[in-house]
Amino acid sequence: MFSDKEEFKQAFSQKLEAKLGKTVETATEVDAYRALGSLLRERIGKKWLETNQRYEQEKEKQVYYFSMEFLIGRLMGNNLLNMQLVDVVAEGLKDLGFDLGELEEEESDAGLGNGGLGRLAACFLDSLASLGLAGHGYGIRYKYGMFDQQIIDGNQIEFPDLWLSREFVWEVRRPEEAVEVRFGGHVSSSEDEDGNLHFDHYDYEQVQAVPYDVPVVGYNSDTVNTLRLWSVEANLDDTIKKAARLNEFGNFLGHKRSLEAISEFLYPDDSHEEGKRLRLKQEYFLVSAGVQSAVRAFEQLDLPWSAFPEKVALHINDTHPAMVIPELMRVLMDEKQLGWKEAWKITQASVSYTNHTTLSEALEAWPVDMVRQLLPRIFMITEEINERFCQSLWKKYPGEFDRIAELAIIADGQVKMAHLSIVGSHSINGVARLHTEILKLREMKIFYDTFPERFNNKTNGITHRRWLMHANKPLAGLITDTIGEDWINEPAQLTDLLAYRDDAGVLDGLNHIKQKNKEKLASWVYQTKGISLDPQSIFDVHIKRLHGYKRQLLNALHIMHIYNKVKMDPSLDMAPRTFFFGAKAAQGYHYAKKIIKLINTIADVVNNDPVVSDKLKVVFLENYSVSLAERIIPAANVSEQISTASKEASGTGNMKLMMNGALTLGTMDGANVEIHELVGDDNIYTFGLSSEEVLEYYRSGGYSSKQVYETDEVVRLTVDQLIHYSPFSKGDTEFQEIYDSLVHHNDEFFVLKDFAAYAASQQQINFDYQEKQSWGKKSLINIAHAGKFSSDRTIQEYAADIWRIAPVNTFK
Repeated sequence: MFSDKEEFKQAFSQKLEAKLGKTVETATEVDAYRALGSLLRERIGKKWLETNQRYEQEKEKQVYYFSMEFLIGRLMGNNLLNMQLVDVVAEGLKDLGFDLGELEEEESDAGLGNGGLGRLAACFLDSLASLGLAGHGYGIRYKYGMFDQQIIDGNQIEFPDLWLSREFVWEVRRPEEAVEVRFGGHVSSSEDEDGNLHFDHYDYEQVQAVPYDVPVVGYNSDTVNTLRLWSVEANLDDTIKKAARLNEFGNFLGHKRSLEAISEFLYPDDSHEEGKRLRLKQEYFLVSAGVQSAVRAFEQLDLPWSAFPEKVALHINDTHPAMVIPELMRVLMDEKQLGWKEAWKITQASVSYTNHTTLSEALEAWPVDMVRQLLPRIFMITEEINERFCQSLWKKYPGEFDRIAELAIIADGQVKMAHLSIVGSHSINGVARLHTEILKLREMKIFYDTFPERFNNKTNGITHRRWLMHANKPLAGLITDTIGEDWINEPAQLTDLLAYRDDAGVLDGLNHIKQKNKEKLASWVYQTKGISLDPQSIFDVHIKRLHGYKRQLLNALHIMHIYNKVKMDPSLDMAPRTFFFGAKAAQGYHYAKKIIKLINTIADVVNNDPVVSDKLKVVFLENYSVSLAERIIPAANVSEQISTASKEASGTGNMKLMMNGALTLGTMDGANVEIHELVGDDNIYTFGLSSEEVLEYYRSGGYSSKQVYETDEVVRLTVDQLIHYSPFSKGDTEFQEIYDSLVHHNDEFFVLKDFAAYAASQQQINFDYQEKQSWGKKSLINIAHAGKFSSDRTIQEYAADIWRIAPVNTFK
């Protein structure tokens, strides 16, 4: 790539001149970022081309990972790491008067995702390329991302996420690869001389799906895979025809704008009919463009259609892309003239599905009338899939009307996307062992009883390259100095650190790195927020999407409790605490927004009270993102993973924080269960109801939040402060809704039930943290076991068990 920094400096200077007409002396940091990104993209391009040629020549099986989100973060540092150019480029830039870290700050976080679903997809792409596996991502190139969160007067205010306002240097527009996607219209059928049915789709609305390809660079690997992001461009002729049909030539731009809205925003507000239609359009746009592209690539291999499942794997990441199934059927039957049975056999053998949730509201269902009107041919195929499926069930379960109705894909006026995903795929996996067992034995038991061979578990993972080697270079360096560098390619070898759990030198080094990371974060918070933090305090971190089941409210109420204790006894013996929150609430999720307001109200009270300010601080870091997580996670002492048991499918924030030496405070939920098994009771803080207890309460009742409120004095005092005159409520009704949800609406997520156990665990942390060597040992044990949660391990399991692919190349 670059043999030394002198070669890099020459290439960089030439790029500045050729691309921007600037010299090193006249270039700004933005210029330098653009030039560096362009230079690296060009160097990546050769391997990218070679990778694609190798796949085609060797007819390798291709995996296409369909996801509505790819939360890739900034790519500059990650690509430099994987290209092994960090030191050469940093040194060369320094000689030229630039700082690599400052140039990385010029890159916007790509607005392609919201939370764990999208970050997991990004980690998977990194592991696929790093392991030399032929796997690519298919997503949407959102013009604005989700939203830019700003906190104004304690409230979340949403502004457009203008992430594309600056050049995205990594993407390549490929108009020659564009495909057409159709909406609406009518479908007629006719029969040919041989009795075969043919379908004609007419009067439809048509858009162009134009791909923008982003290279996915493998670590120290010859492999560069592709993240293909589809963007809507209005078909000019079609838009003119629509204007003519409606006699609205004056509104031509309005029609064009309405079509292009399909790829504008991630998750448009679906609390109204138009928002629902736009979401459905988005999902079909992604799968239609992706399926057509995958089929086109397969046809270039010049193989019979029966070989399609041997060469193509289509993976559905949650239910959003479930229409991959009827869309593939449409293409195979209507465009390639295959019969139903052959097309269905190919489809089932090619498609696999990952379920990410047990939450009923996240298991999508679309109104029949909406699907029929917006996607008439897709509805017809889905209806036929359902009819044939129900007929097969009747043969298997004759007379069991209720069972068949419960399994049906279309029922009660709804098209159930999870049902479609299960029926049309050969593999259904959960994302943590507990989650998979809940799916099999409870949430999807009726499907598991029908298709037991299709269900399997693939516990999530994270890429240790970004979340340790890139985000926490000093810790990665300490690990390499201690056990050598083999762990980089084989993260399971992190367990070699266990031999040093009592080594004072290693523990001192670990504590020193953590302290420096905390000082760095504290300095950044002061510079950007004006809040002065104590780097010696416990950094307690709660960073994830704001949702009731994730229980940021439990954390907030406990902070109120600590505040009350310190106010009553300012000499209270406690380790100083700094609580960090980072979270976005969905635009239409009013209750979650109230919790954000509460947290910021608590922060305002606590941080401005001189009686408690030396013991307690609260920081809500707005606009939580991948790059912000990279600042926070290396500095964390405590990892808050306190979801209501049975609700969190897996979690990946728990893995990132564990890998960086934070100790988990969590319920026995999701992957916390597997973390606990690895590190043991002494190195994790677990509390609260079990998933079995929670599920039993939901099934049979028996929980009374009002009883907890009335019998637990601490709970009552704390919760009353939400509505009675207190520093937090000032006597108004701002938080009445939260109070009512806890006391009068029976506390859906068991916040009050788990409060005492949570407070006890927090008290134990308070004592344990003051023993620095012991705490360091706990931290080291967590890091040592974090290799189990590398996405390399997860992807190797997907590759072997579901996709049936093997590496095309190995590490150099």
